[in-house]
Amino acid sequence: MKIRFLGGAREVGRAAVAVKTEKTQLLLDYGVMINHEPGFPMHVPPKDVDAIILTHSHLDHSGAVPIFHIQEKKPVYGTKLTFDLANLLISDFIHLSSYYLPYEYLELQSMIRNCVHLNYREKQTLGDVQFELLDSGHLPGSAQALVEANGKRLVYTSDYNTMDTRLLRGADRDYGELDALIIESTYADEDHPDRKTLEKEFLESVTEVVENGGTVLVPAFSVGRSQEIACVLAAYHFEHLVTIDGMARKANRIMMKHSSYMQNPQLFMNAIHAATWVEGWMDRRTAAKKPGVIISPAGMLKGGPVAFYIQKVGKKHQNAVFLVGYQIPGTPGREMLDEGKCVIDGKMRKIKAQVRRFDFSSHSGASQLQDTVKEVEGNPTVYVMHGAEGNCERFAGWVKKEVGLQAVAPKAGDVFTV
Repeated sequence: MKIRFLGGAREVGRAAVAVKTEKTQLLLDYGVMINHEPGFPMHVPPKDVDAIILTHSHLDHSGAVPIFHIQEKKPVYGTKLTFDLANLLISDFIHLSSYYLPYEYLELQSMIRNCVHLNYREKQTLGDVQFELLDSGHLPGSAQALVEANGKRLVYTSDYNTMDTRLLRGADRDYGELDALIIESTYADEDHPDRKTLEKEFLESVTEVVENGGTVLVPAFSVGRSQEIACVLAAYHFEHLVTIDGMARKANRIMMKHSSYMQNPQLFMNAIHAATWVEGWMDRRTAAKKPGVIISPAGMLKGGPVAFYIQKVGKKHQNAVFLVGYQIPGTPGREMLDEGKCVIDGKMRKIKAQVRRFDFSSHSGASQLQDTVKEVEGNPTVYVMHGAEGNCERFAGWVKKEVGLQAVAPKAGDVFTV
């Protein structure tokens, strides 16, 4: 088996790995880098690709897959929920960025028509390759890929989280003996707080603001984070108004059809039913004036209904903005976190509401990444990707020194033989 890294090497974004045998070439993800102009992985001639495995719906893993449906009709393997969510996210991406994209809605529709739905642990054979999907604990429907060919076994973790959350079970790590492990390293240099402690702290902070007559704005990603925050509030029987807005509403509808992917389907359904869904501008204006919690995309304050809410909520001392996701440098969310400023009424102003960040990450922290490598069976070479600011190199160095396995932080274009 040959592995070629096409993107996501020493960076976060445009994840793409090609796995090639004598007869078959599989792509593991084919995502985009979300900048002002989307960045794409290295090119692979579509005629040379037999199939694509899509591990989850996030654009940095899914956003370039429709390229393989411009002229070709390549099969794409993944869970049913991943494709329903990818359809939502890529449609929105086309709507926002179509000028820069080499494909349109037609190619996305072709991609969706060529999807092959797999359950977790359902073996699939393609040419001389066998593969299956394992739960990755990152997003509803998300997966790792276990690929076998010529007696060699490889796991691609993609984005993954080994910790249970209110929304999802932790990743399935029952890999058996491996010859290669391709692992992410987003948080290779830091640990996340204990989830239960974090939830309680979040709930106490939210309750305090709301019971003092304030509104808490929670900018959250539409897929995964919005639903998790709703589940956290429901799990602790939060009795005040919870409002959900933006694309999170469409994501809710999709996930409600696939509630079996959730850690606790009943809690999930209760949380979503208990929340008020914004239907129009009237609801939006009302929600911004009432004590309660508003969960709304975008998670980094780049567009979405949150841009409206921040104008209203940000002006008053009794309100709060609680950020629950990573804030990329240069985004409005990061500016607010670092400097307490955001655009209100067309001008950059100091925000009066309380601003805090709660680390509800859907990625493994350093300790979980380390445990995964320590516990892996066999004598695999570890390939570290999906990490910024030196994390890939740092984690590969740790693996070599502390675990004694071969470890590499590949560059884009590097090819290795398993």
